[in-house]
Amino acid sequence: MTTLIPGPTYEEMLHLSPRRAAALDELDPANLFHISWRGADGGIRCEVLPKELTGIEANLLVMVGRDFPSGSHKVGPAYATLMEGELAGEIAPGVNTIIGPSTGNFGIGTAYVSRLKGYSAVVIMPEQMSAERYQRIRQYGGQLDLTPGSESDVILVLERTEEYKKDPRNKILAQFELLPNYRFHRYVTGRSALEAASLHGNGRIAAFVGAPGSAGTLAAGDEIKAQFPDAVVCALEPKECSTLFNCGRGTHRIEGIGDKMVTLIHNVLTTDYVALIHDEDCVMGLDLLECRQPLVERILGMPAGSLQRLRGLFGVSGICNILGAIRMARFLGLGLGDNVVTIATDGFDRYPSVLANLAERKGPTEESWFENIFRGGDDGEILDVRPREQKERLFRYKEEVWSTFHYSQAYLDGMKSQSFWDAEFDKVGAIDEALVLQRGQSVHRALPHPVG
Repeated sequence: MTTLIPGPTYEEMLHLSPRRAAALDELDPANLFHISWRGADGGIRCEVLPKELTGIEANLLVMVGRDFPSGSHKVGPAYATLMEGELAGEIAPGVNTIIGPSTGNFGIGTAYVSRLKGYSAVVIMPEQMSAERYQRIRQYGGQLDLTPGSESDVILVLERTEEYKKDPRNKILAQFELLPNYRFHRYVTGRSALEAASLHGNGRIAAFVGAPGSAGTLAAGDEIKAQFPDAVVCALEPKECSTLFNCGRGTHRIEGIGDKMVTLIHNVLTTDYVALIHDEDCVMGLDLLECRQPLVERILGMPAGSLQRLRGLFGVSGICNILGAIRMARFLGLGLGDNVVTIATDGFDRYPSVLANLAERKGPTEESWFENIFRGGDDGEILDVRPREQKERLFRYKEEVWSTFHYSQAYLDGMKSQSFWDAEFDKVGAIDEALVLQRGQSVHRALPHPVG
């Protein structure tokens, strides 16, 4: 058995020291300590989009995940799940193979973290994902096990995962069901979002908007609501796969989201709205912001080069989140001083093949795309899921899926109380202390809400 390679606590992922330089070698385990939303200057990596682009008065803050190790913030929950498994004595290098079920960047994060910590990894993904995703997983030494069907057929991924569970040497980083994913995003992403917003407008967050794959990112909304109870959390879905909206299921082009279920770790109690975004709008929107910036600047009357700083920062799901944030800000009537926060999970490096396919299907970019995409949207495709009957509908759908994967009714019923989620979140302190003890060093604990 090989020695465990240390990594950061949740607190260290939140408060990355700007003095800790990134390793030049991407595969140096020291990069585990750069799993954080913070940049080299110590600030949260966040872009405030130009209001000429968004067309709304509110500030639209986009937290940038591209600069995490491996190129996506999904490396955070992958690391957290593996780390907690090691602390529990369930996972050890030289003994176990890591299995990562995924429809997107979590699979890349699994392969990356496994490589840095000395494990072999198998990533279970659907066919028809972007070629760049497969290449990155192989680059990190991960094996691919591809399930048939579209990019959003996660049920087939989960069924394949069940086969791997038969061998006790396989350990599953089950992002859709294991709560380290929730803990990472509530503690690290949620508090990072609060800090970013504290520097803009009225310092508060009026709305947090995100498209769930595993729904881990939506856990940031729990921490935002703990600080600002009136904040709104909106989950976005592809219009072509409107599972939360109306139990619809279908194929779509937004990789990593719209996975045809209510995931186990989705705290539906704190989701206020569900909004639908047309998948093709997201692909065309990426084409406009990444490849047609001069066209967009001309349409908006902006000086040449005004949008240059945004190049490379977004993928298809990031554009989905931006469009959803714009539409929710309009729907809620947010104005000057209000902040709406969303996430860019990864960057453009994963999507050249997707835009090449767009060109084959659509032909040359048209000016009408901008008006239809960034100024369009149907408010009738925003559903209020705060009423009791809507919560009960989502709970029933969650139970239909997860009871088939051996979760008891008592456990599922427990998730209907916010106390369940708060208790899981409160484990962060003990987990950090156990990791520090394992490493034999001390760590500073921050106050419960570092942003006032």
